[in-house]
Amino acid sequence: MATAQSRTAARLMVSPAVILLFLWMIVPLGMTIYFSFLRYNLLNPGMETFAGFDNYYYFLTNAAFWDALGNTLTLVLGVLAITVIGGVLLALLLDQPFRGQGIVRVMVIAPFFVMPTVSALVWKNMFMNPVNGMFAHIAKFFGLQPFDFLAHAPLASIILIVAWQWLPFATLILLTALQSLDREQQEAAEMDGAGALSRFWYLTVPHLTRSITVVVLIQTIFLLSVFAEILVTTNGGPGTASTNIPYLVYAQSLLAFDVGGGSAGGIVAVILANIVAFFLMRMIGKNLEA
Repeated sequence: MATAQSRTAARLMVSPAVILLFLWMIVPLGMTIYFSFLRYNLLNPGMETFAGFDNYYYFLTNAAFWDALGNTLTLVLGVLAITVIGGVLLALLLDQPFRGQGIVRVMVIAPFFVMPTVSALVWKNMFMNPVNGMFAHIAKFFGLQPFDFLAHAPLASIILIVAWQWLPFATLILLTALQSLDREQQEAAEMDGAGALSRFWYLTVPHLTRSITVVVLIQTIFLLSVFAEILVTTNGGPGTASTNIPYLVYAQSLLAFDVGGGSAGGIVAVILANIVAFFLMRMIGKNLEA
């Protein structure tokens, strides 16, 4: 009886937070679904009419949507490739004993705590500026013509900026997993004649598989909603060369004043994100069971 009462008391204590979180999610989602079925333009307030699925049809058949979808997938896969591979290499480096190890670890992790808008501005003005940027000065030093990254390689530039932000997160997770690797097992493999590459491939990589899966899941969820970096650096351009789905929803809603079309795009983005999360969760479940 005491156990039942304690469970009831625990549920009552947790229920306000659960209800608040539920309302925090459901109310905006419900309003977005409602607006997605309306012809709702901010320039004509009070003139809303029912549109049915027209907003969804317009959004999904718009050529910009397929460009944005391709850019979104390219952005996610590009950042994941850089952060996973770079995270493993940095974790292996930071796992080695050397003087000043603690300071170096803090410096490596520091970019993760910089706000996306600030980091994007730093990369845009201090590194990628074709006139006064550091990359331009390096190119001039070697007698080369400065390259305008944001104009000629906008999506690759954004991938680099976002990867720089998320690399510390991947490094931290993988370094933590690497430190739990059985050293005796490595020493035994070394005594049996296994080289460094063989020990890495057959011992380290299998040990890091679960951590890599967690990194991929968490980063993918956040990378699907990258927005600030694009807004600050390229505004989705040139054309739609760096437009992803979140920026396309923003442009439809607040630049074109089409709240109905933007809301439909938001629902499409939520559905796509949930599909990706579903498959990633299944992949994680299989890895945890292995």
